[in-house]
Amino acid sequence: MYKIKQAITKGRAFVRNQPLSVRYGIDGILITGGVALAVNNNNLFAQRLGAGDFHLSMLQFLPQIIMLFLLIPAGIFTDSLKNKRIMIIGALISMGLFFALAGGSAFIPVHTVYFFLVFLALANVSVGMFNLSWQAYFPEVVSEENRNNVLTFRARMTMFINVVIPLAVGMILTAIPSHDGKIAAHQVFYMLAAVLLVSNALHFRKIKATMPAAPKRVSLAEMKEAGRRIVRNKPFITFTIMIVFFHMTWQADWTMYFIGQANYLHMNEFMLSLGPVTATLAQLLTLKFWSKNNVRQGVEKPLAYGMFGLALCAIGIIVGVSVPPAFGPWVFLTFHFIGHLTFANLVLNLFQCLLKVVDEEYRSLFISVYTCLITLSNAIMPVAGVALYRTLGGNRQGLIYAFAIFFVLRVLAGVLWLVRCKVVK
Repeated sequence: MYKIKQAITKGRAFVRNQPLSVRYGIDGILITGGVALAVNNNNLFAQRLGAGDFHLSMLQFLPQIIMLFLLIPAGIFTDSLKNKRIMIIGALISMGLFFALAGGSAFIPVHTVYFFLVFLALANVSVGMFNLSWQAYFPEVVSEENRNNVLTFRARMTMFINVVIPLAVGMILTAIPSHDGKIAAHQVFYMLAAVLLVSNALHFRKIKATMPAAPKRVSLAEMKEAGRRIVRNKPFITFTIMIVFFHMTWQADWTMYFIGQANYLHMNEFMLSLGPVTATLAQLLTLKFWSKNNVRQGVEKPLAYGMFGLALCAIGIIVGVSVPPAFGPWVFLTFHFIGHLTFANLVLNLFQCLLKVVDEEYRSLFISVYTCLITLSNAIMPVAGVALYRTLGGNRQGLIYAFAIFFVLRVLAGVLWLVRCKVVK
């Protein structure tokens, strides 16, 4: 009883002394809860609506292509706003609307899969707009010395939600026997996601900028100046090249992971939910350690540890499909857990490293250019990963060869980042 009272007292003191961390923690719970409900089982819902491998690859490709046309204008527009919070709230509301429509696409009798793909793409574009405006607004709210603490608490809240929701959703879907019942459950998840996202839009009104950036006038001269700053900012260019290459090695297997788990490891809904759950548990267990490590080592070098950890996830698929089928899923999940023990470095540090190299005067546009390149990679690489797999045979051996290539490239990305950390002081 004493320990419970002590924990309550400590919690109240934290709420009182760290109001920004609490508000961003609530933001993390609501946005992560909404997106997790809507996104974690997109592949399964799409398959139940009649999607094939091509449609599954479009789940990644289509929203990224749309975002490519919107990111730069969105960055310019965001920089011109006196209050960037308007973009965040608008993105959350549109996100909720399009996720609700994506769930409702099952009621459309013809071309159901294509309606689902379009609505889901627009929802994911809204997620991209939220991330862009959120990243641009964050430095206006949180000072540099407090960023690691605020991001650590927010990450802890998001990781907790990323354990609870995938596990609960997987158990519910597994327990429902009928095909129509599973589709109805998916639709309920989309509607609940919309409620959480709109709730976050209302909550974000409480998060106010204390160091607002001066709005930039939208003009040709300003755009030329911003372009000149980007071209001459060598730390930003080097950082972007390195991180885009890393993302290419990471994003190449996003669709391939589902194909490996569903088609070769034969994991049901509950087993599939254990993938994100084990990954998040690994991050929760190590988050405090890596947060403290940032204080000792800084935020740049530890980023490589996250890259090397993700390389182990590729090995997990290779070993998982190579052992007897009864053990395959558990071997994969073990490697998946171990590989994500260092992933918190990517969650905490990638954004902080980006903020170190952007131009403060044109922050949103710099972030837009960076995000645009990541988005281009995200549009191409999942499709390229599936194409590589099919070129290598489209069978179990082709899957193994493809993931072996992904493993080598991820290790290379980590090595290159370590070299950058030594060269760029």
